[in-house]
Amino acid sequence: MLMPKRTKYRKMMRGRMSGKAYRGAEISFGEFGLQATEPAWVSSRQIEAARRAITNYLKRGGKVWIRIFPDKPVTQKPAETRMGSGKGNPEYWVAVVKPGRVMFEVAGVSREQAAEALRRAGMKMPMDCRFMERQHVGVAAEPEDDEEMGVEVVA
Repeated sequence: MLMPKRTKYRKMMRGRMSGKAYRGAEISFGEFGLQATEPAWVSSRQIEAARRAITNYLKRGGKVWIRIFPDKPVTQKPAETRMGSGKGNPEYWVAVVKPGRVMFEVAGVSREQAAEALRRAGMKMPMDCRFMERQHVGVAAEPEDDEEMGVEVVA
């Protein structure tokens, strides 16, 4: 499971998840990505489950990048404890994900394989996600067959 090696403070305030993700909203490393469309806390267990789903489907082919890291501790008080007596102990770690954040990236596989692998990873996430493709700047979409380009095909 992912977690920080050390932190300055053991406990953290809950914070807000309002607004969109401006940083980490574009595909930087791979060719295909899984983008969040809703805000959520993603636990380290969920990240690991999604990573396993991707690598299992791709049969260890291609390359996978995890673009989120769980650096926020979530505390819980023990069951059947009376109110008061301070904040609970850190139980697990979460990554705060805002809408637009690219969480996983994949390269080195076909579009169909990447779409299915990232769809399976999206099932493990606590929010809605969408599959996205890297947009190459200045490159137009290639025509499907040679006749569209004006090239005569001689068989």
